[in-house]
Amino acid sequence: MRKVLVTGGVRSGKSVYAESLLADATAVTYITPGYPADPAADPEWAARVHSHQKRRPTHWRTVETVDLAAALAAADSPVLIDCIGTWLTRSIDAWGTWDQPFDDWRHLFDDALLNLLETWRRHPHTIVAVTNEVGWGLVSQYPSGRLFADLMGRTNQRLGTACDDVVLMVAGRPLHL
Repeated sequence: MRKVLVTGGVRSGKSVYAESLLADATAVTYITPGYPADPAADPEWAARVHSHQKRRPTHWRTVETVDLAAALAAADSPVLIDCIGTWLTRSIDAWGTWDQPFDDWRHLFDDALLNLLETWRRHPHTIVAVTNEVGWGLVSQYPSGRLFADLMGRTNQRLGTACDDVVLMVAGRPLHL
C-alpha cells in the first residue's frame, strides 16, 4: 500500500498522472469532493467534470462527497481523491466561515484535517490524492484568497508527511520530491 500526493498548478497534468498510477488496479474508489456539474449554471465546470468522467475506467466506483474521511474509511479498494483543494474550499463553504476570523473556526479546520490524516494513515490500500500547489504567484489582495493559500499550504504539508511519495507536476512532467 502506497500513499502518494500529486501536486501542481492548474492544468499541469495532475489528474491524468494520478489516474495512471492506478490504471492497473482491478477496483478503484474515485472520491471527488467537487460541486456537482450543472451545465446550465456553469458550463465550463461541467465540461471539466465531464472530461474527468470520460477518462475513468468503467469499473472505478465514484463517490461524490465533501466528507473525505468517511468515504476513505468506507473504501475497500485503492482510492483516488481529486482534489484536496476542492475539499478545502467546499469545507470552508459548508462551515460558512470565509468572512470570519480564522481563530474563531480554526478548530473546524484542525479537526477536519486531523480526521482525514488519521483515516488516511489507517487505510489499508493505496491512496493517490491530487492537490493544488498554491502560493507561487502574487499574494491575493483578498483575505479569502490569502486564507485559502495558507490553509492549502498547511494541508499539503501535513498530507505530504503522511505519504511515501510526493509528485510535483510541471508542464505534464512528474518530479518526485
